[in-house]
Amino acid sequence: MEKKPYYISTAIAYTSAKPHIGNTYEIVLADAIARYKRLTGYDVYFQTGTDEHGQKIQQKAEAAGITPQQYVDNVAGQIKEIWDLMNTTYDKFVRTTDPMHVKKVQAIFRKLHEQGDIYKGSYKGKYCTPCESFWTDSQLVDGKCPDCGREVTEAEEEAYFFRMSKYADRLMAHIEAHPEFIQPESRKNEMVNNFLKPGLQDLCVSRTSFNWGVPVDFDDKHVTYVWLDALSNYITFCGYDPDGNHDEHYKRFWPADVHLIGKDIIRFHTIYWPIFLMAMGEPLPKQVFGHPWLLVGDGKMSKSLGNVIYADDLARWFGVDAVRYYVLHEIPFAQDGTITHELMMERINADLANVLGNLVNRTIAMSHKYFDGEVCAPTDAEPVDDELKGLALALPAKVEAKMNELKVADAIDEIFTLLRRSNKYIDETMPWALAKDESKRARLGTVLYNLLESIRFAAVLLKPFLPETADKIFAQLHAENGGVESLSRFEGMQPGGKVGEASILFGRIDIPKKLKEIEDEQAKAQKKADKAAAKQEKKAEAKPEIPGVITIDDFAKVEMKVCKVLACENVKKSEKLLKFQLDDGSGTPRQILSGIAMHYKAEELTGKTLVACTNLAPRKMMGQESCGMLLSAVRETEGGEELHLIMLDDSVPAGATLC
Repeated sequence: MEKKPYYISTAIAYTSAKPHIGNTYEIVLADAIARYKRLTGYDVYFQTGTDEHGQKIQQKAEAAGITPQQYVDNVAGQIKEIWDLMNTTYDKFVRTTDPMHVKKVQAIFRKLHEQGDIYKGSYKGKYCTPCESFWTDSQLVDGKCPDCGREVTEAEEEAYFFRMSKYADRLMAHIEAHPEFIQPESRKNEMVNNFLKPGLQDLCVSRTSFNWGVPVDFDDKHVTYVWLDALSNYITFCGYDPDGNHDEHYKRFWPADVHLIGKDIIRFHTIYWPIFLMAMGEPLPKQVFGHPWLLVGDGKMSKSLGNVIYADDLARWFGVDAVRYYVLHEIPFAQDGTITHELMMERINADLANVLGNLVNRTIAMSHKYFDGEVCAPTDAEPVDDELKGLALALPAKVEAKMNELKVADAIDEIFTLLRRSNKYIDETMPWALAKDESKRARLGTVLYNLLESIRFAAVLLKPFLPETADKIFAQLHAENGGVESLSRFEGMQPGGKVGEASILFGRIDIPKKLKEIEDEQAKAQKKADKAAAKQEKKAEAKPEIPGVITIDDFAKVEMKVCKVLACENVKKSEKLLKFQLDDGSGTPRQILSGIAMHYKAEELTGKTLVACTNLAPRKMMGQESCGMLLSAVRETEGGEELHLIMLDDSVPAGATLC
């Protein structure tokens, strides 16, 4: 029987900074769903990746003194490392700087423009750089961005716009006809009442004030607005072809079964993205699920508040599966969850160590103690067994019902209900008492069989959520993961076989001691960071020493030559740098980069006669070599610095030396 296709995606992570545990929750949630679908017989395509364009990234790269590509390469690498650390089984990790994606986005933009859905105009409004979003005054909240609460700036520029209103009624009809399209229900109500019913404004889909983006190939002043670029990833990497020649992968998996996203970007995925698809003539995704946030205390994680928690730190302190369990179990279906180190340790002790770990350890240990590890046939049943067996046999259907609604935390609770019932079963049957009576040996073997089989049921269904732990349980059972098809009957453990060795799955944590260790580690790291920041600040604020008296020999060390400007141009991806090709009289053009683009236009400097220090050590600027420094005069004015290049009469020949 052919497997049914299932396509799940996460939002692609923005490459502005290392992701914290709140960002990481989404990839773990998607992985749990993808693993479960594979377990139940689906052919799964699981896509994730990084969103790598935009003004914010260009600014961060310039501040770091590197190119935007270098910047996103670094952050994308960090994101992928964390996704891999969390044992996520994505099929494709995409990056929007991929040349294939760039070409397809250009073709999509051109197609939408040619059919009249995109038109050129100009935009004036409030712009939030972190959110890459324009807002009107009426949309602001207390004068700030309604999404993130940060400051906005006045922006006006030529731009291309998408005619959103053309498709608004069609989208509303789709939402009404497909109540499952936007989940949870509260997100759907928010989109319909706050955005669709009041009327959609045309959407800005290009920018000219920065250049780190997908170029509009028929108008080189413009780059594609980040949302049209980023949202298209769901089809461009799946095999979509703008000319209609889609590959077999796209034909099999599109439309996506679920886009898993954070609730803060629900508008882009449930209004903009469906309308783009309608304009392209493509089917809409079957469902968009806007998951809640993982909060620290009462608020969002923020570097400025100093409350950011990272997944790699948690994994180092508590283990990957413990982190997976906490984020999957502690975030309700439609409400925000909370994380602190103390809460996490309490949950590990209560659920993973006491309920799960203790059950497995006791059962395997008793099997070795009473039967030398041999699995006995269940030959002496009693009525008390029926509830445990019935609970186990009903478990696969209960988990499936919860997972079909994406209620992952509830699915995990169903599994732990069986585990708790198994612990209670031990108290009810008292194997240690049965072991004292030789006539009860068959009953003792039956009790242990029922426990081993219940643990096997739980391990099979825990695999999507705690994959490493499930494998450890199978090793202790000496059983293979037979998948959900092995859970139709309560007889998966083979009598006569032997269980493996008992080992601790999750040890109990001494919470005060561990908190002290974490605090000490964080304090040490903060001290190191503060020291580095202070050193950097001191370096930045250091004023050049006032030069003292020098000798003629000191002066003679500086070589200053007259240079003719052969060519001058702006350095791509930099707002400050101009690149000069200079005739310094040597016969070989000299390249110098100078941060004066705010004071001079490149085209007005060609042919000018300037003065340069030509024996300055070369250095890299934006990946290009600068061999020297142009001389200029600077004075402070009320409006800022005023810079004047030192220019000489054109009659002075190139190569003449100043002395």
